[in-house]
Amino acid sequence: MNRIEDLVTALQRREEEKTKNTVLWVLAIIGAVAAVAGIAYAVYRFFTPDYLEDFEEDFDEDYDDYFEDDDEDEEKEEKEDK
Repeated sequence: MNRIEDLVTALQRREEEKTKNTVLWVLAIIGAVAAVAGIAYAVYRFFTPDYLEDFEEDFDEDYDDYFEDDDEDEEKEEKEDK
């Protein structure tokens, strides 16, 4: 009877090890996919040009030009009023 119990215990341990190995493999695959996705995103961000910088420069120039025109118009009006 002792041998049967040993055999059953050994089989249970083997099943537990298979379950642990399966969980370990699943977590390893998820980690590898996450690492590849992170690297791909970093490469994408590195090579994608930053269009916002160009927009901000254009916006600042247009903004300054707009208000410079207003200042010139006000100066002309003040000279005409005098």
